[in-house]
Amino acid sequence: MKKEIDWANLGFGYMQTKSHIAYTWKDGKWNEGELVESPYLNIHIAATSLHYGQAAFEGLKAFTCKDGKVRVFRMEENAKRLQRSAERTFMPEVSTEMFNDAVQRVIADNKEFVPPYGTGGSLYIRPLLIGSGAEMGVKPSIEYTFIVMVMPVGPYYTNGLTPVKALIQDEYDRAAPQGVGDIKVAGNYAAGLYAQAKAKAKGYPIALYLDAKEHNYIDEFGTSNFVGIKADGTYVTPKSQSVLPSITNKSLQQIAEDLGYNVEVRPVAYSELGEFAEIGACGTAVVITLIESIDRNDDHIQVPTFNKETSVLSKLYNQIQAIQYGEVEDTHNWMTEVSL
Repeated sequence: MKKEIDWANLGFGYMQTKSHIAYTWKDGKWNEGELVESPYLNIHIAATSLHYGQAAFEGLKAFTCKDGKVRVFRMEENAKRLQRSAERTFMPEVSTEMFNDAVQRVIADNKEFVPPYGTGGSLYIRPLLIGSGAEMGVKPSIEYTFIVMVMPVGPYYTNGLTPVKALIQDEYDRAAPQGVGDIKVAGNYAAGLYAQAKAKAKGYPIALYLDAKEHNYIDEFGTSNFVGIKADGTYVTPKSQSVLPSITNKSLQQIAEDLGYNVEVRPVAYSELGEFAEIGACGTAVVITLIESIDRNDDHIQVPTFNKETSVLSKLYNQIQAIQYGEVEDTHNWMTEVSL
């Protein structure tokens, strides 16, 4: 199977692998989990995930490092974020130990699908927590399923660090203050599908959302956090109750500080967009996508021409990739080795 994969041209899409791992919560406890080869889930038609949106997920990656070992990037941070999502949607907690065990087991069973070092690929890991028990009233499920699936991927955007255009559509909001925008639940992404499709139809690969209350402040892109770089190198990212705390963003902030840049996490006004020397969208799947311009009705905000030699975002991108592929020292202990 491994020899048949074109590692250099993976793209970011679904690929059938050997197995996923599935756990069931019932009678107040999780079972031991089992590796399952079938990619289909047998679920009750009255499952709360289907009717009432009890569904949360995560995204993380494993990498074949320069020394040949396979490591996962910031696995415990993803476990913690899933725990916050579970609490907010009234689902049982997946402990960090169980999360780590699931990720380790499923990678080991699918080790032939981990892209080799030097190909630019990684193994994308998708944990999923859903209400799988039957209920017809609006109430939590009595049974839950936790799944971890994996697949080899290349870049989310095939053009890499080539800047793209973004569109603000004022008629749509991604999430409301004090809602669930700050946790990774399925409904957040359903809310953005229509607006994203309309943006793409107009020639914009990515949509940018403003705050739902005033439409005066930047929240985030449809699939990732907003990052702006000032002329002096200051790293700026929005502080908002509606924004999902991106683990990639958190990591880039630390790397920026390591490299001597100031980091500001604060409200970012729409009127400030024209002051940034660089703008990017960051997340697990994309890592960093550069933005060349942002349009809002008749407003056109042009980001300065990308210069790879002086770009702060390029430096941050190269550094986080170097950590993930084991090419530089992992000074913050972000990488967890997988026992294969």
